[in-house]
Order: sequence, then structure tokens, then C-alpha cells
Amino acid sequence: MACRDLTRAESAADEIRQSTGNGNVVVRHLDLASLYSIRQFTKEFLETEERLDILINNAGVMMCPRWLTEDGFETQFGVNHLGHFLLTNLLLPKLKSSAPSRVVTVSSIAHRGGHVDFDDLFFSRRSYSSLESYKQSKLANILFSGELARRLKGTGVSSFSLHPGVIRTELGRHVHGWFPMLGTLLSLPSLLLMKTPTQGSQTTLYCALTPGLEQLSGRYFSDCAEKETSPEGRDAVAARRLWEESARLVGLRDTC
Repeated sequence: MACRDLTRAESAADEIRQSTGNGNVVVRHLDLASLYSIRQFTKEFLETEERLDILINNAGVMMCPRWLTEDGFETQFGVNHLGHFLLTNLLLPKLKSSAPSRVVTVSSIAHRGGHVDFDDLFFSRRSYSSLESYKQSKLANILFSGELARRLKGTGVSSFSLHPGVIRTELGRHVHGWFPMLGTLLSLPSLLLMKTPTQGSQTTLYCALTPGLEQLSGRYFSDCAEKETSPEGRDAVAARRLWEESARLVGLRDTC
């Protein structure tokens, strides 16, 4: 378990150990808002772990104010996309040596209507919109997952992206500040219509564990079934450009 908050991570790990009887649950610090943290985590992981069968890119920031990561990236794009991009690329040697293996990236239905603005990825010149920023980062997740699948074809490493559903978690904590009416709705009985965390994890588990899914590498899933992305999510030219720009931003010279 690679987590930013070690106290909460250890609490979750203890719950897993007790509920499953499996004591082999390891917690390590990882802050996807820090390229230094990502590099430190992957260095230690590669030195100490023999295998990496499944990598689940699950971290997310949703509709926060215009914050910057320690490396100067707009937070939603920096955490949701660039952090996962660097993490995955640095772990690829272990994923390849452990093949067949999988990379599962949690995106969102919010990618629909999203646009990757290559001229202003971090809202430095245009007015900041927390919603547009979130959509851009979730579209980037899908483009990254598809391009990763293309680049890894024939290696035994599969790549999938997914929409987990609307889940009752703390992810929407910033929604109240930007959209009070939407925040109020999320606080009303409509909460009962949202998925529980257990229900919301099912599509992630489906992509990670379903036998024979390798032939669908690069595809997008929702409710444990393959679904079609928005037209923007199928733009191969944008996916390649995003990959190249992401590698430049995180200082990664050698990619797959």
C-alpha cells in the first residue's frame, strides 16, 4: 500500500490483516504531488521487492482550489496524471519482469467533455476552473492508459482504465466550496444512491483480476464491462503528444 498519510494507511492495513488473516501487508510512503517522493518510493520498491503483478493507480484529487504541487504543477493534473505517469514508468522494469502483469488506472466518467490544453496545462494563462481541470486530468488518465497499452504491446504487461462510479468517499470534499448547490445535493438522501467503497472497487478489481482480459488491453471499463470513451479519449495523436509532454515535465528520458 503506497500512501501519503501513513497513520491512516497503517489503520487500513491493520483492518486488512485482521479481516483477511494475511499479515503480509506492507505500507510505504508515497506522495504523488512530489516527484522526489515518487522517485524515492520506486527506488526502494525496485530494490526490495521481487515482483509487481498488478499496479493500481488510484490516487485522486477532485475539484480543489488552484493549488500547485511542490514541483510547480497544477495539483489535479500533477497528482491525477503526472504522478501516476512517472510512477508507472519507473516501475515498468518490475512489471515487465513479472509478466503477465497489469496496470489499472482509475479515471472517471468526468473525462467526457474534457480537453487537454497543451498550450496551458496548468491554467497559468486561462481562468482556473476546478471542474475543467478535473476533466482534463481524468481524460489524461484514459489517454495515458491507451498509449501505455500501445507501447507495451507484446511485453505481457496490460493496461486498463475505468470509471468506478460515484462513491461515498471524501473525494468530493472540495465540491461544496465551488458548487454549493451540488454540494448540498450530495449531502441529501441522494447519498443513498451512491456506491459504497466496496461496490465502487468492483470495476477496479474486475480489471485487475479477470482472467483473459489481456486481449482488451488499452480499453476503458465501467460497471465491470467494457465501455466506449468519449471521442477525445480515443485520440491517438493527442495520446502520443501527452506522453511526450509528460515525460518532459517529469524529467523522464527513457520511457517504454
